[in-house]
Amino acid sequence: MELPQEGYLLRIIIGESDRHEGNPLYEWIVVKAREYGVAGATVVRGMMGYGANSRIKTTSILRLSEDLPVIIELIDTKEMLEQFLGIIDSVIGEGLVTFEKMHIRMYRGAHKDSSSSE
Repeated sequence: MELPQEGYLLRIIIGESDRHEGNPLYEWIVVKAREYGVAGATVVRGMMGYGANSRIKTTSILRLSEDLPVIIELIDTKEMLEQFLGIIDSVIGEGLVTFEKMHIRMYRGAHKDSSSSE
């Protein structure tokens, strides 16, 4: 798959405990993105943060949180990500979603050499 140099980043910040159909919401979003054909997705677990409700969530031993921030970043074209957001919008109960223009410098997968043995 090839991406144009001008790409977009869809960033979704939700809670680690958010669920959809019994599974973690972040997992459902990434699986759905792959099924839909989004070029790439990454999930990062935050160590500390707060959102619209101003409750601080942290990994601190004194205040162990079971609902740490989770950041899902999806990269593709503007059109693809806008369509995908339309599909997942209704399942995101609370959180933050941003949409940013970006310059893609490289998008490569591993090339298998047919002459090498595995």
